[in-house]
Amino acid sequence: MTRLISLISLCVVLVMFSACANPADNAPKAVVSDAASPASTNTAANAPATQGTKLSFANESSKIDFVGSKVTGIEEGSFKKFSGAIDLVDNKPEKSRVNVDIDLSSVEAKIGKLTEHLKSPDFFDVAKYPKATFTSTEIKSGGEKGASHTVTGTLDLHGVKKTITFPATINVAADPVSVTSEFAINRKDFGIVYAGKADDLIRDEVVLKLAVKAPRR
Repeated sequence: MTRLISLISLCVVLVMFSACANPADNAPKAVVSDAASPASTNTAANAPATQGTKLSFANESSKIDFVGSKVTGIEEGSFKKFSGAIDLVDNKPEKSRVNVDIDLSSVEAKIGKLTEHLKSPDFFDVAKYPKATFTSTEIKSGGEKGASHTVTGTLDLHGVKKTITFPATINVAADPVSVTSEFAINRKDFGIVYAGKADDLIRDEVVLKLAVKAPRR
């Protein structure tokens, strides 16, 4: 009987550990810093971009998902409304730029009751900050964990502007042009600091999953 109780206890511990694992542990970490002022950026960054081919994308064919977690489990969700464009220059990502606008009120969690909480002042506060934007400032060849490129740009979220750098895999050889990326970001860097319940604390890291498809038209 003692052995049976020990085996049951071990199984419970293993199940709890699996349920509480942090999904951000295995994801590349975005590098986040204060957004550079125009005066402090270098000449290349300030130079006018060469005019390229504008490839638009939106939520009909692309996805922006996220995975958060707390002590007791994982929470998944997505943004259902967003739009953006890739300014593709000479079919070279390193010469190109990308921007995206996200309607934060379109946030949707897999657990229905969480959706409204995410819209509240505890999290995105969509009444005050209805939109998030990202504009790239540099794209380099090579990236972490086998990614083809490293993207740097300005993320404006929850009233906070930060420079972020993250790995992405960009394919311009096909139609549509595609960009995929998965990386972890610290929500507190953007002033989203709600801790959760005392016995069910929310982790700081959130994994973002991007899957963009921009058709050539």
